[in-house]
Amino acid sequence: MSRWNERRDAQRGDVYDSRWEKLEAAGQAIHGEADLIESVLADRRESSDSPLAVLDAGCGTGRVGIELAKRGFDVVGVDLDPSMLATARDKAPHIEWHIGDLSAITLQQEFDLIALPGNVMIFLAPRTEPQVLSNLASLLRPDGLLVAGFQLGPEHLSLADYDTHAAAAGLAPVDRWSTWGRDCYIDGDYAVSLHQRHGTLG
Repeated sequence: MSRWNERRDAQRGDVYDSRWEKLEAAGQAIHGEADLIESVLADRRESSDSPLAVLDAGCGTGRVGIELAKRGFDVVGVDLDPSMLATARDKAPHIEWHIGDLSAITLQQEFDLIALPGNVMIFLAPRTEPQVLSNLASLLRPDGLLVAGFQLGPEHLSLADYDTHAAAAGLAPVDRWSTWGRDCYIDGDYAVSLHQRHGTLG
């Protein structure tokens, strides 16, 4: 079971989603993840004749994936929480949503980018982080990108361990920021890491 599913105090489904709706209604920017993803894929979009494919891994209620679809990306979402996916499907039935474990799910396409926003990495089942990154790397195009943002701290996955797991999965570091707004990472309690698949995965 994932750490997310073990949380009894977590807001889920429509209740979880309403928090973001209230923030947006109050004038706060809530699409930093989509802004960054659109930015790092800008050059590829210009040279592509078809929409780029993005996997929203741990998509929750679909906030990031739905925004990316509005911006012209071909989006697929995956999550393990049925209540969160139910909200995503209600909001955007035209998007392909899957219930599944990120460490094992198989999909019939390759992706230009896989996104793990919303602290997905620290909500995984303990000790499954290497398997999750390896499985997701296998879903990327040969030069595909993986971006993940998560909180740091003594009780959470460290950046050193994350980079080790990424390297073992065939992912090379590209950049790292302290926010989805691409503020330079020096040190702190949050990081957004961009990696790229390289070579042929064994």
